[in-house]
Amino acid sequence: MTASPDPGESGTLRVADDCEIPLGELTWRFLPSGGPGGQHANRAATRVEVVFDVGASRALTDAQRARLTGALGERVSAVASEQRSQARNRALALTRLQERLSDALRERPSRRRTSPSRAGRERRLDAKRRRSEKKRLRRRVEPDEG
Repeated sequence: MTASPDPGESGTLRVADDCEIPLGELTWRFLPSGGPGGQHANRAATRVEVVFDVGASRALTDAQRARLTGALGERVSAVASEQRSQARNRALALTRLQERLSDALRERPSRRRTSPSRAGRERRLDAKRRRSEKKRLRRRVEPDEG
């Protein structure tokens, strides 16, 4: 069963300081939750899946769209089925979607190249010398001709 949010549901999902997604751009699916649980689990559609179509969104800038598509793909989804209540699972799925999107939009600092310290270089060369000496001592000893 596919449905969009409740007609009365309006607002936005704040993903980053400069990015808010209207809840109308999200697609919701409600399915029966799997596993044991008797009549309630078999009849109630409490499992919630929320899907965000990155390519079709009007709320994203081109840079944000490229960043999300590269990190998460064209469609981003989140699922929740832990709770017995559909409302709690909806909130949980929305939170998970928000976390995935905000994490993908977060800019990571670029790595600065560093060079090893003088002491570090000396430790490395000293270890190489010790390893070389150990291997040299393992060699077969040739008898002296004389």
